[in-house]
Amino acid sequence: MRSMRSMRSVHSVRPMRVLVAMSGGVDSSVAAALLVEQGHEVVGTTLKLWGGPSDSGCCSVADVDDARRVAQQLGIEHHVFNLSEEFDRAVVEPYVGEHARGRTPNPCIECNRAIKFDRLLERAGRLGFDRLATGHHARVGRAGSGEWQLRRGADGAKDQSYVLSMLGQAALARVVFPVGDMTKDEVRAVASSLHLRTAAKPDSQDVCFIGRRDGRRAFLADRMALHPAEVVDAAGRPAGRVDAVELVTVGQRRGMGHGSDGARRYVTHVDVAARRVTVGSAADAVRAAVVLPTAGVTWVGRPLAAGDRAVAQVSAHGRPVPCTVLHDGDGVLVRFDDPQRPVAPGQTVALYDAEDPDAVRGAGIAA
Repeated sequence: MRSMRSMRSVHSVRPMRVLVAMSGGVDSSVAAALLVEQGHEVVGTTLKLWGGPSDSGCCSVADVDDARRVAQQLGIEHHVFNLSEEFDRAVVEPYVGEHARGRTPNPCIECNRAIKFDRLLERAGRLGFDRLATGHHARVGRAGSGEWQLRRGADGAKDQSYVLSMLGQAALARVVFPVGDMTKDEVRAVASSLHLRTAAKPDSQDVCFIGRRDGRRAFLADRMALHPAEVVDAAGRPAGRVDAVELVTVGQRRGMGHGSDGARRYVTHVDVAARRVTVGSAADAVRAAVVLPTAGVTWVGRPLAAGDRAVAQVSAHGRPVPCTVLHDGDGVLVRFDDPQRPVAPGQTVALYDAEDPDAVRGAGIAA
């Protein structure tokens, strides 16, 4: 294992004041430890984001306690920032609204966009911190042009560049990802060597405001009306029913049964207003392109030009696929080299450099 001193964590070698977002997990714990070891003035903070009941995610009382205890072990200050009102307004309400329109939101990306790298980053600057650090598995670098780059984490299985793909130059100049050059095994080894209480803690896999016991359906049913809908095939023939059209996702196959040929069926279209879900075969459920409306497109640095080659990733751990970027009046058209399973409306498409596929170029939200 590489020594802690060999891992560069900030954009400068001079000591800095760094605010570390500590979720109570092992990655952010080690991020804080690395920065302390490198001689920076480090302060930890844990965000109180969700005020409702939760038994999952990264906002529980136990997670706050783990973060506080790790800060004590490292000898650094720890504070809790209550951003629950902002979180509800910027993440939870849009999540409910998107489902009501038959779209498939990504609340973790929106939390990064609006809370961690907007409100928290702004607060860090206001409090006099030079940098904001998190435990994300991603890297920040510089291109030959001098632009900041967002790059994949060293551990491909844990890479989180997709959920950070909306970050631009202003944010990248002020954030650091201390564990981005490490594998997960190395992170846990460092935590174990320091006897951090989070060393063996499992990774969080859930949306923090959706409980494991009650799930997404119960959460949404408390906040909006759920409606039954008919299921039809491409010709409009009846093919069944669903009891909540708002919970159906384009590309979904679970619960859609089989066609007359015995093959599994996939959702190709969701029409909430008409209370109708259209299904088709696997061949029907592929698309040659996806449109990213201008309002939801962000660029890390220089935008991709019409005709530029890129690599698209349509989920956090999805397979990167070669594509061509085009522009039209609606925004950015991403044309895949080979047809792909449809990208559900509301999902993020991250675009990576064709010649340097570790470098994120930008992202957009599918129409």
